[in-house]
Amino acid sequence: MDIVIRPPDAALETMPEVVRTMHTASGLLDELAAGTTLADAEAQVLAYVREHVKEPGKAPLCGNSVGTDRGFLARDMSALETYLHYRIVDVSSVKELARRWYPRAYFNSPEKSGNHRALADIRESIAELRYYREAIFVPQPGPDSETARTIAAKHVLPAQ
Repeated sequence: MDIVIRPPDAALETMPEVVRTMHTASGLLDELAAGTTLADAEAQVLAYVREHVKEPGKAPLCGNSVGTDRGFLARDMSALETYLHYRIVDVSSVKELARRWYPRAYFNSPEKSGNHRALADIRESIAELRYYREAIFVPQPGPDSETARTIAAKHVLPAQ
């Protein structure tokens, strides 16, 4: 699914030059004239989400630094936002942990194209999370129950 939303003309007129250059290079500016409305985009995405997630509040929002995206969705696409789970899978949090705990994994993570298009960003975030899963997490099937309980017991805080 690749949807282009046509912004108001006023937003285009006030676009900073660095943003204009970025979106010209990605081809986005050329596609805006044929773009759809915010309401139509929400309806299309919501129909797609409903194909895969039958009840509201269950779909996780995933990606890089998606906390800001969640705010935009709550403000501008409230029907879609109700389908999202309250928890967020933020790949940038995993990336920050890798940078601190496993710097070799962090500094050898997959290159990104950086074209700043939503679909490409989504695909790159999925690839990046798969990379970190393989590079820094315990291999499948994970620890057995006894090992998990032993590890958990080491990290229980004393009652206060």
